[in-house]
Amino acid sequence: MSKPLTTELDLQIACEFDNLPSLEKFAVWANKVLSQYRDESELTIVIADEEQSQQLNNDYRGKNKPTNVLSFEFEAPPGIELPLVGDLIICPAIVLAEANEQEKTFHDHFAHMVIHGCLHLLGFDHIKEEDANEMESIEKQLLADLGIADPYRDDI
Repeated sequence: MSKPLTTELDLQIACEFDNLPSLEKFAVWANKVLSQYRDESELTIVIADEEQSQQLNNDYRGKNKPTNVLSFEFEAPPGIELPLVGDLIICPAIVLAEANEQEKTFHDHFAHMVIHGCLHLLGFDHIKEEDANEMESIEKQLLADLGIADPYRDDI
């Protein structure tokens, strides 16, 4: 039995793109991960074009190319408790290209990007191999719970 939705989601569509997942799907995917770690949470997901993704990736990560998902964790001032976890910027053109390249469905790969991004917002990372293994294990389990195949199956 799935947990009730405890994630308040603000979905902002900043570019035109065909076949985007519904607000309900985004909410289920985000809640799937955030509800494991928070009693309640607030999240903004922005659907951005390649130009905006590239600009943000360059400004914040020093990588001058568009990317699938960027995570911007919210840091509350000391002594302030808020349910806001942060923002995800997702580029559907990159998600679609990767899904086609990796022979996954567009929406399954989108689910992975939402879960992956939310884990970053919660402090997970994949720079060190040990941390990457932990993060990937969590992603695989959450996606499996949603009926989505192992996104790392080609890496085995």
